[in-house]
Amino acid sequence: MNTQIRLIDTHLHLASVQFDDDRSEVITRALDAGVAALIEIGYDLASSYAAIALANTHPAIFAVVGIQPNHLHDLPPDWIEQIRVLASHPKVVAIGEIGLDFYWMKSPPSEQEAAFRQQLALAGELGLPVVIHSRDAMRETIAVLRDAARGPGVMHSFSGDWEAAQACLELGFYLSFSGPLTFPKSTALHDVARQAPVDRLLIETDSPYLSPHPHRGQRNEPSRLFYIGQKLAELRQQSLAELAPQLWHNAMCAFPRLAAA
Repeated sequence: MNTQIRLIDTHLHLASVQFDDDRSEVITRALDAGVAALIEIGYDLASSYAAIALANTHPAIFAVVGIQPNHLHDLPPDWIEQIRVLASHPKVVAIGEIGLDFYWMKSPPSEQEAAFRQQLALAGELGLPVVIHSRDAMRETIAVLRDAARGPGVMHSFSGDWEAAQACLELGFYLSFSGPLTFPKSTALHDVARQAPVDRLLIETDSPYLSPHPHRGQRNEPSRLFYIGQKLAELRQQSLAELAPQLWHNAMCAFPRLAAA
C-alpha cells in the first residue's frame, strides 16, 4: 500500500463499542496506512458528545454532531440547544448525520422531517455544512433539501442512481462513497462514480459498518479506506495517486473548518 498517498475518511464511528478493545490500534493502523484525517460522526446526543471527546484525543480526528432519524426517541426538550453548544467546539466541522430513514422507520416521517428541518436551520444559522443520512427516502430527502438547505453538504454513503445523484449535485452537495462501491453488483453506483464531477467526490468507510470487498461482512476500520479509493480511481480510469489530491481538496472544500485546522 502506498503510504505516500494521503486520504481523509469523511465518515466513521470510532467511538462505537465495536472498537472498545482496540481503538488506539485502529487509529494507528489508519494513520500508518496514509489516512491522515478522520471525521467522527455523531448520530445521537451521546455519540455527539463522544465524537468531540475522541476528537480532543488526537489532532487527526474531527467531529460532526447531530441527531440521526433513527435516534429521535427519548430526546430531551433542549436537544437542539445541546447540539448548538456542541457545534461551537473548534473541532466540529459539520452538523450530522441528519436526514430521513424510511427503511427502519423508528419515528414517523413527520417527526423525522421536523428534526431534519430543525438541524438544517441550525446548520444554516451557524454556517456549517450538513452530513445527510438517507435510506429508502431519497425523493423525500431531496425535496426537504430543495426547500430548506442553506449551504453545502455531503450525501453520506451515497447509494442512489444517476438521477438522484444529479439532483444532489444540483443542490451543491458532495457524493461520498463507501464500501458498497467495491461490490461487483453495485452497477448503478459504479455509473454514478464514473459520471459525477471529480470535484464533488468524497470517500468514507462508515466504520465499523459497510466493510469493502474483500473484507465484506467483517468489522470495518478506517485503514480500509484505500480499497474504496482504489475502486473509485479504477472506475474513473485513473490511478489512486492521481485521484487522491483531488479527494483531499474536495474534503477541505466540503468541510471548511477542516481546512482551517
